[in-house]
Amino acid sequence: MAYDGTDYCGWQIQPNEKSVQQVVEHALTTILRQEISVTGAGRTDTGVHASYFIAHFDVEETPGSASASVADPASGQLVFKINRLLPPDIVVYKIHPVSADMHARFSATWRTYNYHISTIKPLFKRNYSHHVYGPLDVDAIHECCKVILETTDFTSFAKLHTDVKTNVCRVMHAHWKEVDQGYMFEIKADRFLRNMVRSLTGTLLDVGQGKLDVQSFKEIVEAKDRRRAGQSAPAKGLFLVHIGYANLPWQD
Repeated sequence: MAYDGTDYCGWQIQPNEKSVQQVVEHALTTILRQEISVTGAGRTDTGVHASYFIAHFDVEETPGSASASVADPASGQLVFKINRLLPPDIVVYKIHPVSADMHARFSATWRTYNYHISTIKPLFKRNYSHHVYGPLDVDAIHECCKVILETTDFTSFAKLHTDVKTNVCRVMHAHWKEVDQGYMFEIKADRFLRNMVRSLTGTLLDVGQGKLDVQSFKEIVEAKDRRRAGQSAPAKGLFLVHIGYANLPWQD
């Protein structure tokens, strides 16, 4: 599935807020006529988008019930029905039956995020990119990406006062590249901390704009102190673009 996160508090259900999870659960519960709980591959922050997302749910099947359509992935009826019920900013592409031990979050082995930056005032993409004035020192940013690949503890880029047990992440890919009318930061890791990609992006922008040098970036990493890093880049430029699983033959 995929979603435009502009009008949502993120994937996960929050009190008195509209979340993607809440909307998807309501649609499935309505169609299947039983209470459905959906588990997503992770929680995205308020305003963050996902062009590729995986979620799973359990359903009780009885002969002739509305849930029987889940057992036939080729029918497409459930996908058709749920997309008619979902709002325009959420879409489900495929639904497959999976083994009982498959878990959308814990079975994932890696995730990839892209952050989009525009060097011109964006019009049609204003909700999907961050506008940055002036050229950036891309060579200095590339050096910082090498530092990211060598880093395991990302405390300096993690949201404070969360309940995670460790801030260790294994980053497999970190690349800043020039694209048409802007830049894109792509990062792939086995796990991400809350706000990690946005705070990394904001700090890399400080390097690109000459506010920090590469040595200062290294010192921020080593400090393990969120107060030392730059401001988080706005949520609207961030996309979850891929999630990796083992032993899922249908995955693209």
